[in-house]
Amino acid sequence: MSHSPSTSTSTAAPERPDPAPAQDPILLELVDEHGATTGVAEKLSAHRSPGVLHRAFSVFLVDGDGRLLLQRRARGKYHSPGVWSNTCCGHPYPQERPLIAALRRVGEELGTVPALLREAGTVTYHHPDPASGLVEHEFNHLFVGRLDLPAAPDPDEVEEVRAVDPAELERLRVAEPFSVWFTTVWDAARPQVRDLAPGAGW
Repeated sequence: MSHSPSTSTSTAAPERPDPAPAQDPILLELVDEHGATTGVAEKLSAHRSPGVLHRAFSVFLVDGDGRLLLQRRARGKYHSPGVWSNTCCGHPYPQERPLIAALRRVGEELGTVPALLREAGTVTYHHPDPASGLVEHEFNHLFVGRLDLPAAPDPDEVEEVRAVDPAELERLRVAEPFSVWFTTVWDAARPQVRDLAPGAGW
């Protein structure tokens, strides 16, 4: 978290200003194969090869017609820029509940709040990303829900949001690149999405 520079009331001659403080590193919660916390690590170091197992979450939201909301990640992101992925994903802060983190991140990325969000299990994976050289080694908490309000995505995070039915999703997966983790988290969350939107064909 960045800190605002303090204001001085001194009448002494002004000194050269201090350099702007560096942003505090983002810390991730490291876990074992059962999801028990084992420590913390800086975000980028946890993703460097061979990757360190850490806690993450993935959110899948459907609209009122049961269509799945996908996001294309902003092209300025350091990891997996410009590819399609699930509605929202991220990492809880150390000791932050995954559900709270998921709600926070939906707000930060999409500028809105889900009408419904519920837990949908966990999945663990180890996926190297050939494009960046980084590694996704995650104990991932899955969430499914419904979003009735239109999203207002942050352009620094999300380039585009698209609602797709099953046929449109398959066509998009053939035509466009997706995140390396998408297939794993989608396969794990899909039964819960199907329960949430039973008439949508998932």
